[in-house]
Amino acid sequence: MLFQMPFSIQIVRCPKCNQPVYAAEEVPAAGKKWHKTCFKCGLCKKMLESTTLAEHDGNLFCKQCYARKFGPKGVGFGGGAGTLGMDTGEHLGNKSGSEMTNKPNYAPPPGAGHNE
Repeated sequence: MLFQMPFSIQIVRCPKCNQPVYAAEEVPAAGKKWHKTCFKCGLCKKMLESTTLAEHDGNLFCKQCYARKFGPKGVGFGGGAGTLGMDTGEHLGNKSGSEMTNKPNYAPPPGAGHNE
């Protein structure tokens, strides 16, 4: 006689490594279950905790890397006001051409630029 189980076993897979995640090793975050060893920042690879976690499009980041990649220009780069406009974040995937300059964009004064 063959018995059919009244429940089915659903295998939950880690979104980082696609391997099965068992209850003893799971870390729930961003609506998914992760291995403890896969629960790292997507950029700097630092181990995350619930207090240091930021999520964007299903990817995990530490709060510092999240601010650098997705925050306003200059946030998270440290070093004070002198460094705010200097790092464009290209190494984090930000596109160039959006960097700020310290040169004003004023109209030239009357009579400037004429060599008579």
